[in-house]
Amino acid sequence: MAKRLIPMTEGSIWKRITYFALPLFFGNLFQQMYNTVDSLIVGNFLGSSALAAVSSSSSLIFMLIGLFSGLASGAGVIISRQFGARNTESMRLAVHTAVAFGLAAGIFLTVVGIALSPQILIWMSTPPNVMKESVAYLQVYFAGSIGFVMYNVFVGILQAVGDSRHPLYYLIFSSIVNLVLDIVFIRYFHTGVGGAALATIISQFASALLCLFQLMTTKESFRIRIREVRFNRAIVGQILHIGLPSGIQNSIIAFANVIVQSYVNTFGEMAMAGFGAFSKIEGFGFLPITSFTMALTTFISQNLGARQYDRTKKGTYFGILASVLLSELIGVFVFIFAPQLIAAFDSTPEVVEFGILKSRTAAPFFFLLASSHSFAAILRGAGKTMVSMVIMIATWCVIRVAFLSITIPLTHSVWMLCLVYPLTWGLSAIALFIYYLKADWMQSKGAKKED
Repeated sequence: MAKRLIPMTEGSIWKRITYFALPLFFGNLFQQMYNTVDSLIVGNFLGSSALAAVSSSSSLIFMLIGLFSGLASGAGVIISRQFGARNTESMRLAVHTAVAFGLAAGIFLTVVGIALSPQILIWMSTPPNVMKESVAYLQVYFAGSIGFVMYNVFVGILQAVGDSRHPLYYLIFSSIVNLVLDIVFIRYFHTGVGGAALATIISQFASALLCLFQLMTTKESFRIRIREVRFNRAIVGQILHIGLPSGIQNSIIAFANVIVQSYVNTFGEMAMAGFGAFSKIEGFGFLPITSFTMALTTFISQNLGARQYDRTKKGTYFGILASVLLSELIGVFVFIFAPQLIAAFDSTPEVVEFGILKSRTAAPFFFLLASSHSFAAILRGAGKTMVSMVIMIATWCVIRVAFLSITIPLTHSVWMLCLVYPLTWGLSAIALFIYYLKADWMQSKGAKKED
C-alpha cells in the first residue's frame, strides 16, 4: 500500500526540504537532459546552423509559455496552502480548476505558437540561413503544446501536496524515450531539427499521461475526476491574483531575453551556437536553484497555511543557503571546464571561443542568480508575487534591455552580452533581499490578530 503524504508542516525542517528537493533535483536533471540531448545530437549530427536554430528558439518558447507557467504556479500555491490547512474541499476545487486552465492554455498555445513563430523569428533578426530550421523546430514543438502544458500542471499538483518522487520516475522514463527517439528520428530517419522537436513532445506527452494516471488512481483527497474538471469562479480569482503577476513576470523577462537573443543573432551563427551551447550547460547550474526554490515555495505555502510562522522563517534560511552554495560550486566547475563542455556540443573553434567567453563571465556569479530565485520563491509561497514581479521586470527586463541598447551600438562588443546577466542578477538579488528583511512578507501580524 502506498504511503500517505505527510504535510511539510511536520518533522525536521532541513530533512523535509531536502527530501522534497532531491527528487526535484533529479527530475530537473532529466528535464534538462531533454534540452541538452536535443542540442548534443543536433550539434553533432546536423551541424552549427541547426544548433543555432534550436538554440535561438529557446527564448521564444519561454516567452510564449511563461504566462501559463506563472498561472500554474499560482494554482500550486493555492493547492499547497489548502493542503497545509487541511481544507479538502477548497483543495479539490483548486486541483480541478488548474486542470481546466491547463487544457485551455494548451489549445491557445498550439494556435498562437504555430501561427506567430515565423514572424517573431523575423523580428528577432534570425539569420536567413537558419530561419527555415528555426521555424520547423518551433512549429513542431508548439504542435505538442497540450502535452508539455498538462505535464507541468499535473507535476505542479503533485509537488504542491509534497509528492516530488513520482514526477521523478516519470521524467526518467520520458527522458529515455526522448533520447531514443532523438537518435532514431535524426540519425536514421533524417528528419532534421523537426525530428528533435517531435521527440521532445512525444516524451512530454508520455510523462503527462503517467502523471494523469497517478492523479486519477490515487486514494488521496487531491484525486482528479474528469467529470469535475471545470472552472470555479472563486478559485480562478485566487489563481489570477497569485499567478498572474508571476506569469506576466515570466513572459516579460522572456521577451527581454528574446531581445537579448536578437542582439546575439547580429553576431552570426557561430555566436548563436556558442551562446546556445552555454545555455544548455547553464541549465545544469540552475538545477539546485530550481530544486530548492520549488521546495521553498511548497514548504512556505503549507506552513503559512498552517500558521507556523517561526517554522516558515527557519525554512527560508536553510533553503537559501543550500541553493546558493550548491549553485556556486557548479559555477566554479563550469568556469574551469568551459572549453571541454562547450566543445561537447560543437567543436568548431569559433563556437567554442564564444561559449567560453559567456561561460567565464556568467558562471562565477551563479550565487547571485540563486539568491534572486530563492527570495522570489519565498515571496511566491507567501502570495507576494506582485513584489517579485516589479523587481524582476525592472532589473531583468528594463535595465537589461536598456543596458544593451546603449552599449552594443557604442561598442559592438559581444562581451556586453555576457556582462548584462550577472549585472542584473546582482541588482535583483539586492532589491529582493532588502524587501525580505524589511517587509512582513508572512503577514504574520495580521494573521495572528484574526486568531
